[in-house]
Amino acid sequence: MAVAGLSALAWRELRPAGLKRDPELSVLVVSVDTLRADALGCYGRRDARTPWIDRLAAEGVRFETARAHNVVTLPSHANLLSGQYPLRHGVHDNTGFRFPADQPTLATILRERGWSTGAFVSAFPLDSRFGLDRGFDVYDDRLGGAETTAFAMPERPGTETVRAALRWIDSVRGRRWFAFVHLYEPHFPYEPPAPLASSFPTEPYQGEVAAADAALGPLLERLLAAGATERALVVFTSDHGESLGEHGEATHGIFAYEATLRVPLVLRAPGLLPARVVRTPVRHVDVVPTVLDLLGLQVPDDLPGRTLLPLIAGGEDAAPDSYIESLSPSLNRGWAPLRGVVEGALKYVDLPLPEIYDLAADPREQKNLAASRPQELDRLRGRLARLRVGESAAGARVQEDESALERLRALGYVSGGGVSGKQGTTAEDDPKNLIALDARIEDVMTLYRSGQVEAAIAACEETLRLRPDMPQVYLQLAYLERSRGRLDSAVAASRKAVGLRPLDPETVSLHAVYLTEAGRPREAMRLLEPHASAARPDIDVLNALGMAQARAGERAAALATFARARELHPTNAMVLVNAGAVFLMAGDRASARQAFEAAIEIDDRVARAHNGLGVIAAEEGRKGEAIARWQRAAALDPRDYQTLFNLGTTLRHAGREKEAREVLQAYLRVAPVALEARDIARVRAWLGHREGP
Repeated sequence: MAVAGLSALAWRELRPAGLKRDPELSVLVVSVDTLRADALGCYGRRDARTPWIDRLAAEGVRFETARAHNVVTLPSHANLLSGQYPLRHGVHDNTGFRFPADQPTLATILRERGWSTGAFVSAFPLDSRFGLDRGFDVYDDRLGGAETTAFAMPERPGTETVRAALRWIDSVRGRRWFAFVHLYEPHFPYEPPAPLASSFPTEPYQGEVAAADAALGPLLERLLAAGATERALVVFTSDHGESLGEHGEATHGIFAYEATLRVPLVLRAPGLLPARVVRTPVRHVDVVPTVLDLLGLQVPDDLPGRTLLPLIAGGEDAAPDSYIESLSPSLNRGWAPLRGVVEGALKYVDLPLPEIYDLAADPREQKNLAASRPQELDRLRGRLARLRVGESAAGARVQEDESALERLRALGYVSGGGVSGKQGTTAEDDPKNLIALDARIEDVMTLYRSGQVEAAIAACEETLRLRPDMPQVYLQLAYLERSRGRLDSAVAASRKAVGLRPLDPETVSLHAVYLTEAGRPREAMRLLEPHASAARPDIDVLNALGMAQARAGERAAALATFARARELHPTNAMVLVNAGAVFLMAGDRASARQAFEAAIEIDDRVARAHNGLGVIAAEEGRKGEAIARWQRAAALDPRDYQTLFNLGTTLRHAGREKEAREVLQAYLRVAPVALEARDIARVRAWLGHREGP
């Protein structure tokens, strides 16, 4: 360890004379979610439509082999922005984790030194609730407030995210700024806009890659046209890649093969960095020290990465080890955890069935050398163990809370002495032996999206028959049961998920919502109370508790809960929407209007706020204003059945029957039978529908 520390210090002291530092640089970090390096023209894809990214690479430093350390969004961005491994910051999955409040990031460091800081993100895994907003003067996560489900999460088009980022950059012109811009294209489901959909009819993923490049055009065009006069460093990368069927994995989040670990990395700073290609492998944890070094700032000694400026200047050095992991399958499905290390050309993957690959001779990782190289296997196991020394205690998905567990045990949600889960794994739990189940889970999503709810339920039930310890699948099943009107079945399925992870706030909150919808709000309140009594409870817990209290007739308590949520999460628009709904139930239109309008001030894309204002306008006789509000809400969230019902019935009463028919047919496609049975029957009768299956 002493030798390693001296080596790191020696590297940081290398200051190649050919590269200048500039403490007046602005910094732009762009991350395109789920982008494979080889999907870009600059990385060899001949038919790629990525002219802006390719031009950026041509004018900057392109790293031929750059690796992420995680294969899902939140932990990978935590690595990128903090310069730390997940071993240190403790974030290992998209849900159930919060970035620690005492961990420095590039944003906190630069703001302390006078940079204006702004972040603009495109999808829910980077919502401010997860903790990466610290250090940013502006953290724009306005995603419209659509419902987060087992099959979809709120996101916004990259074009809107880029427009927001450009407005902010214009507002801080004349000052040093740091902007983080995140695009969610080309994440699954791949739905490229026209005309790109027709340009890539058999490869929609590539169509979405092209869409991401086009969305970045206005941002990159400005910087590229300005040349050195802009005095801005651009860092372009991705959080992880996409398997696209390699090794049997449809998307990402299971394995840590190169298809999902290898990411693009480009640095451009005209007048400071030369245009060249670096072939020595580099890592995400190298980005923060490189940025700080180029700005002439001291690089913290506790960072595991190194500045890349010596490599950029033409120096040669062996690639350092790189820690890798994929823990989502173990956290969400009860499978074996995957950790590993890349040492030079060798990659070691620690699983019940271990893997070793020689990436130089076998870049597609087809030949597992673990059985034929036992000495290498032992050595690499030891190297991984040394990397994990001092692993953060924050790395548990949820911290054991004995008092909460005792209360949940009294409610029948916990058996035994602690949180449910396996103490060890065997070859049966190895993801390589279970990847067919991942395909089943993907099939469930495809079936649901195509409207085949019964088939999706059958697929969930078959998967759980094979592996009954997968909370993720129970939550899928619960949502599907709710969508076909079986609330008791939805409650039963989500209860099993809670039994597998009783301290996970997202799981508990979903179960509480289903209990409330099933007419059992007081049971939901009892379930949520241990979680809500925490010093800083999760926003989902407070929203679910407030909804349950309102349904139980305790409106004052509900408003107090939402007020507490507002205090803890002042930028969360949905808290205001929920409070507005409670005011509306009580007949207090003035307070409801104030809450809905305040929500729109935070995020004007929140469909339910526009729906609420439409209800108020209709009750006050302003039908034209109501229709306009509901049309806006329906455009923002086409699956909001309450908005569709309000809009459709009002259009009908206004004599606009053709428009009404289209809207009410959309309502029938999405309205849950259990919650909307009476109105569904009325709409069917008016449309002349016969009862279907």
